[in-house]
Amino acid sequence: MTVRTCAAIAAALLASAGCGASPTEEAKPLPPVNAKAASMKDGFTTMERLAETAKKEGSLNLIALPRDWVNYGEIIDTFASRYGIKVNELEPAASSQREIDAAAQLKPDAFDLSLDVALDNTAKFAPYKVEGWQDLPDHVKDHNGGWYAGYGGYMSIGYDPRKGAAPASFADLAKPGYTVALAGSPLDTAAAFDGVMAASLHKGSPDVRQGVALFAKLKKAGQLTDAPKASVVVDWDYVNADRAAKDPEAWKVTIPRDAPLGAFYVQAISKDAPHPAAARLWEEFLFSDEGQNLLQKGYARPARGEAMLMKGTLDTEQAAKLPVAPGPPVLLTIPQTDSAKSYLKKEWAEAIG
Repeated sequence: MTVRTCAAIAAALLASAGCGASPTEEAKPLPPVNAKAASMKDGFTTMERLAETAKKEGSLNLIALPRDWVNYGEIIDTFASRYGIKVNELEPAASSQREIDAAAQLKPDAFDLSLDVALDNTAKFAPYKVEGWQDLPDHVKDHNGGWYAGYGGYMSIGYDPRKGAAPASFADLAKPGYTVALAGSPLDTAAAFDGVMAASLHKGSPDVRQGVALFAKLKKAGQLTDAPKASVVVDWDYVNADRAAKDPEAWKVTIPRDAPLGAFYVQAISKDAPHPAAARLWEEFLFSDEGQNLLQKGYARPARGEAMLMKGTLDTEQAAKLPVAPGPPVLLTIPQTDSAKSYLKKEWAEAIG
């Protein structure tokens, strides 16, 4: 239940009981606003005060949020309209590392990052625990509030059913007839890196050499190409599912049973945010039931999803439209990620060209 709803219920109960403050009593003054506080309660007392403070700041700088990525276009427009705040959309196509590298120049208020980049830059974030903090799984949040998962997904195979049967595994991609693409270069793009890592899974454990070997084989056979030319694209399930929803006859999505690689993108507020209250309001909106359901509308899996399902606030109709997951996700550890990235830096160019 939202703070706004709780306040409305409390007001109604007080009115019905006739127990308002007496004329001789003075309302207890609220503490001063602290726009850089580590929680809504500590800095603003109520959501209304947070919204008022953010509206006075007037703007919000967001970076690396493509409007067609997990429904961010609708999310940004809803937030801007709801609170009367201008949203400046900076470098929508930027990578997670670019967000950090450009922060001093572009001055974003908040970040949307891959977990490894967030962990490397925690000192640059302002701790803030959203109202739904307790609903977030412990393994996808910084216990000091520096960063916290907003949404996640599974690495998937999107394919054109008119040009071939559904691949049952990543190994099937080497069969004749498929033309395959990654979502960029695994040296630069998190989605492409995780695509290689999904292809490297064996009994739940990654072996990056296996992933590189598969894509090298595809390259040698002339089957590795760019996304616009491919009959198969290895990408996050929410990207492939969105494409499938727009053209179901020409695109389908599957998550291989033997490679349920998952990952979360995490949120963080910049320590140097020029609009600190607006940044905190943005995170509160994103992690509200409404915000999480809007992310799910973009086929992402909301980080608060399990708790929302238990509370009856998850949009179950939309949840049923997500690609079927073969089981709990395999999440790469930071040592596994670091080791794989080191290997790719040495071997990818030579293997793929």
